[in-house]
Amino acid sequence: MGQLIVVGAQWGDEGKGKVVDLLTDFSDAVVRYQGGANAGHTLIVDKKKVVLHMIPSGILHSNVVCMIANGVVLDPELLIEEIDMLVSGGVEVNRENLRISNAAHIILPYHKLLDRYREEKRSKKIGTTQRGIGPAYEDKITRRGVRFQDFLDKARFDQLLQQNLEYYNFMFENYFKKGTLKIEELIEKFDYYRDRLSIFQENTSWLLHQYLSKGRKVLFEGAQGTLLDIDHGTYPYVTSSNTTTGGALTGCGIGPHKNISVLGICKAYTTRVGEGPFPTELNDDLGIKLRTEGGEFGATTGRARRVGWLDVVALKYAIRINSITSIALTKLDILSSLDEIKICTSYSYNGEKLAYFPNDSLMLSKVECEYQDCEGWNVPIGDIKTFSDLPENAKRYIELLETLLEIPIEIISLGPDRDKTIVRNHPFH
Repeated sequence: MGQLIVVGAQWGDEGKGKVVDLLTDFSDAVVRYQGGANAGHTLIVDKKKVVLHMIPSGILHSNVVCMIANGVVLDPELLIEEIDMLVSGGVEVNRENLRISNAAHIILPYHKLLDRYREEKRSKKIGTTQRGIGPAYEDKITRRGVRFQDFLDKARFDQLLQQNLEYYNFMFENYFKKGTLKIEELIEKFDYYRDRLSIFQENTSWLLHQYLSKGRKVLFEGAQGTLLDIDHGTYPYVTSSNTTTGGALTGCGIGPHKNISVLGICKAYTTRVGEGPFPTELNDDLGIKLRTEGGEFGATTGRARRVGWLDVVALKYAIRINSITSIALTKLDILSSLDEIKICTSYSYNGEKLAYFPNDSLMLSKVECEYQDCEGWNVPIGDIKTFSDLPENAKRYIELLETLLEIPIEIISLGPDRDKTIVRNHPFH
């Protein structure tokens, strides 16, 4: 396959960064297609931990071009911090390996303030990371947004900034009863950001078309997960962009191609961050055990993730709306100390079995889960290299999932390091 879209099949934090990093060895380009700096992709390379928020995971490979496409909302300040972090660690970041879409929208300081003030004012929290992602997408939809190409034109940017500050400062002062922002300070900061970032500008949609027309391999990397999609997730406890396959196409400016495949990433259990319904959640000692052993704390915020059993109903929903063709299963090793493992196979609501995943958050919060029990394997598996060497009960667990999901599990991750991975069938092949 020439194109591979990687999507999170749960509520995000599925381990996409490691899988993308692994598959980048076979790619000519890696493209980030949506979201903002609330995403945190954690990679372990040569025992060193690298957390990327905006730059695609492929940046650690010298022969790959990374692109930040038009569907992303870009935080210039955090992007520069990330570039400096990589460079200080010996990773080159220049125009040869990083391009930014001229049509990507910019996160500005007033977006972050609005995000924070709104969350403080809500009686029922959404759980936003307060990085300004939602307000930036809001400005994009209301045609008040500032694109990367606007930001690169100083006269145009300063004029747009003046117009927008009139609106935001009025809101901060009169509704939130807060202080206002001074345009002179913002102009000085963004003059510096412009000098640092202008070399990366690109019409990434056109560049991608050149790659695809020449049959080069392109890997599309998303942020968050399917159940956080603005249209298809557990609204309103969602992110502000389309995290699904459709978001990859609109977020990059390309159309569907017949040689495209979709790899869904999911954990061997389920997690979510923030508020919202979670049918299989474990609010007990076992949940604490899985959270601790799995290191389930947000890479961006450090918040403890909520933990629960694997949810096949939600996964089948993700497979359907993304047209997922295969699965990468992560963190199977975290289940190794359990005597019994449960898989949610169906929901009931008001005593009736549901034939579908409900995207009504209130309804989803009231479903009852029906589980299938699996025997654990009670031995460490982190150093196993082939599927055949896995304990029999681990193999049965995977084979059961393949039967329930009706698609193959091609990649099995047994730890954060690159070499702790079993590749049964390479998605790019």
